[in-house]
Amino acid sequence: MKTQLLPPTGEALSRAAALLREGEVVGFPTETVYGLGANALDADAAEKIFQAKGRPGDNPLIVHISSEEELAPLIAGEPCEAARRLMAAYWPGPMTLIFPKSPRVPERVTAGLATVAIRMPAHPVARRLIELAKVPVAAPSANRSGRPSPTTAEDVFEDMNGRIPLILDGGACGVGLESTVIDLTGSAPRVLRPGGITQAQIEAVTQTCEVDPAVLHPLGEGERPRSPGMKYKHYAPRGEVTIFHGPGTVREICNRYDRSEDALILALEGNLSQYGDRRIISLGPDARAMAQNLFGALREADRMGAKVIFCEAVEPTGVGLAVMNRLLRAAAFRVVET
Repeated sequence: MKTQLLPPTGEALSRAAALLREGEVVGFPTETVYGLGANALDADAAEKIFQAKGRPGDNPLIVHISSEEELAPLIAGEPCEAARRLMAAYWPGPMTLIFPKSPRVPERVTAGLATVAIRMPAHPVARRLIELAKVPVAAPSANRSGRPSPTTAEDVFEDMNGRIPLILDGGACGVGLESTVIDLTGSAPRVLRPGGITQAQIEAVTQTCEVDPAVLHPLGEGERPRSPGMKYKHYAPRGEVTIFHGPGTVREICNRYDRSEDALILALEGNLSQYGDRRIISLGPDARAMAQNLFGALREADRMGAKVIFCEAVEPTGVGLAVMNRLLRAAAFRVVET
């Protein structure tokens, strides 16, 4: 299969929408990361996503819509009050809500769960594509399963060339991490995957918000993932990632770097000078910048041939919670306390 990489002109968008209606898979930009989309009401089309990614079958997909009017046919019953408040505050945007699902949504999309995850993206290309396709679009991140999520069309092409017919190039993604996933089926809103919408922002609207223990810890043995990003090793480059936390971080990283071959350091901007002339990639000045730069840095580590990657931790508050969630899974929970 030949994969086309096209700017999102009207003609290219119409072509991508036609492919979605025909049951094919396309890559497209969102404000979070690039998505790998298929018709969410077509189980066979959704299966092509799993095949293209090499995605485990028990890992559910997120359904993307372009307007709130498209929500009702996808869910069972009416949205709860918390859902209404969150949608009013943060849709369109980097927030996914979990509802009881309608029978219209294939089990292939929800990985057999009785719930469905739904998001209204803010990116104009994503919104226009869904409008033109006239179907809700199921889409995980457009990378091979386990790899760092793509934040540019070139990243998608690197992983999906020959696997899908078309990628729309909308430039670099603004947020840089996947959406916040909030489960609304319990007694209180619960974050299953942190993202660009923080716990504090959720609490400002709903007054209460829980964070699932699996955000910063491995899922329990035999426990089913209720959201993408919960169960498997994710976001990982080819080199082995280790996270360092504590006051002795710089010293310990330098010691290990000097004993390693083909090592690389990922650090915050303010600490760069402390590492001397060692190979290093700056993740930016703070957690927000780190969120934007992390996946690109992990892919750059692969291009540099790094076999071991030493990364500074950030405090798991605000957007830092989302950064640490991704880092822990990229590192398979390898953390050194210093």
